[in-house]
Amino acid sequence: MTASPIAIRNVYVMMAYAFRAMRNEGSDRIAAESFDHLHDLLAEILIRGVGAQVKRGLHHDYRRNREELATVRGRIDITGTVAARSMVRGRLVCEFDEYEVDTLHNRVLKSVIVLLIRSGQISATRKAELRRLLPYFDDVTLIAPTAIRWAALTYHRANAAYRMLMGTCELIVRGLLPTQSPGSTAMTTWVSDEAMSTLYERFLREYYTVHHPELSPGAPHVPWDYDRESAIGALQLPAMRTDVTLRRGDRTLIIDAKYYSRTLQVRWDKETVHSGNLYQMLAYVKNADTDRDGSVSGLLLYARTDASTQPDLDVMVQCNRIGARTLDLDTPWDDVRAELEAILGWLET
Repeated sequence: MTASPIAIRNVYVMMAYAFRAMRNEGSDRIAAESFDHLHDLLAEILIRGVGAQVKRGLHHDYRRNREELATVRGRIDITGTVAARSMVRGRLVCEFDEYEVDTLHNRVLKSVIVLLIRSGQISATRKAELRRLLPYFDDVTLIAPTAIRWAALTYHRANAAYRMLMGTCELIVRGLLPTQSPGSTAMTTWVSDEAMSTLYERFLREYYTVHHPELSPGAPHVPWDYDRESAIGALQLPAMRTDVTLRRGDRTLIIDAKYYSRTLQVRWDKETVHSGNLYQMLAYVKNADTDRDGSVSGLLLYARTDASTQPDLDVMVQCNRIGARTLDLDTPWDDVRAELEAILGWLET
C-alpha cells in the first residue's frame, strides 16, 4: 500500500519544485498533459529534457587520463615511467586531460533510459522515442543503476540544466528498481514510500523557498538546549535536523514532512498520532524555543491517505502550539497550493 494516491500531474509539479526546475523548457506542456501511469510521466520528462539538452549539446567535461604513449602528451609522469620501465620500450607514461562526453551525468542518463526501455510500463511510442535518444550516447559508458552515487553529482553553470534530469533519474532508480524473478524483470507500479518521502520533503521546502523567500525557508539543525556546565557525553546527543523551518518576525514554525502508509497508529483500539513523530516534534520545538515564550510551533504534515480517519491535532503544550494534519496530494494543484498557503497561519501571533 502506498502512502497517498497522488495525482500523477501533481507528482510532476512536486518534482519541478523539489529539483528547482520550475522554469525548465517544456515544463508547462508536461504539466498540462494527462498521464495514465507514472512511468509514462517519468519517461516524458526524460524525452523532452534530454531532447532539449541534445539540441544545446550534451555536457562535456575534462577527465584526467594516464597512459603509456609513444609521444609526449600533457605531463610526463617520471616516476611512473621509470617504475614501468617504459623508456626501455621507447614509451612514456603521460598524464593529460581530455574534453569528453563520457561524464557521470551522461552515464546516469544513458543507464536510466535503458532501464526504462527494458523495464518500464510505458507506451510503445515513448519507448521508441527513448530509443531514438540512445545514439547520442554512443560514446557514453553504460553503468549499473545500483552503482550510481547520487552524492557525487555536482552542478554548476555549465550543467545546471541536468538538475531536473538527475532528480528524475534518482526517483526512477530509488523507487522503480528492477526486481529479479526467474526469466523476467519487472518494475513496481508506483514509487516506493522511501523515494516519495524524500521527494515530499524536498517539495515542501522548495515550495516555500520559491513563493515565500521572506520566511527564510530552510532545514537547519536545532541545537540541544542543555546545561553546558554539567553536560557529560553531549557529543552523543543525536542531531535534530528539521525538514522545513519558516520564520516571520519573532515567530518560528517547524514542519516535519511525513509520508506513511498509515498516518495514525493504533494503540489499545485507539487511533493516535505516531508517538515517535510527536515526541520528535516536541523535542525540536522545546529546544528551539530557548526564550520559553511560546514563539516556536511545530506541525507534523502527513501526506493524506485513503484511511477513514486522518491526523487532526492542534494543541498547546506548555505554551507551544503543536499539531498534526494532512496534505491531500490527490486534488487539483490549486487546492494543494491553497492548503500550503493556509499553513502559514501558524506563523501568526
